[in-house]
Amino acid sequence: MSISAVDFASLLCSRLCHDLLSPVGALNNGLELLADEHDPDMRARCLDLLNESARASANKLKFFRLAFGAAGGFGETVDAREAKLAIEGLFGPDGRVELGWMVEAPALSKTAIKVLLNLALIAGDALVRGGRLDVGAEVQGSTTEVVVRAEGPRLVLDAELRDALSGRADEANLTPRAAAAWLVHQLASNTGGGVLVSAPTDPFVMFGATLHG
Repeated sequence: MSISAVDFASLLCSRLCHDLLSPVGALNNGLELLADEHDPDMRARCLDLLNESARASANKLKFFRLAFGAAGGFGETVDAREAKLAIEGLFGPDGRVELGWMVEAPALSKTAIKVLLNLALIAGDALVRGGRLDVGAEVQGSTTEVVVRAEGPRLVLDAELRDALSGRADEANLTPRAAAAWLVHQLASNTGGGVLVSAPTDPFVMFGATLHG
């Protein structure tokens, strides 16, 4: 049974709300504390926390707009630097994840950008204790190859995500956590390409996606 567009939209909305709940909730809590706090030092600390939460919320929204949205203002392609900035904004501020960027093309198709960002999201989430996230893409004629690799002291990639990326998932029972992985598989398959996933026994997580057209 194939998942409907409406059901997938619901899964995706659930995923986005889950990811935004923490920074937006922190904003709300910070405003409540600020309203009741009169000590200058504590008010300054509250403002710092509000700034951090606002920045985190903005970074997540910028990333999600490129990874899941239409990005209509960019035309048929997207500046690769926008993708790099989005990944840096999502994973870079706290210094837990070191980004290796290996994309020479100045721009990539919207489909390639979505695949790249969603694979980076999945790989970055797998770095439970931080580590290194390498992102690469190469365009040869009408074919684009995207490679994302994560390595760190602790890697966690659920079997559901592996199955969704590889096209083996039971679409009727997909959870919001697997929405990005399912989207990557669908985008690649729609171009006549596919996605490869490293073995669970490997000391790293690596994804390779091939897109045609």
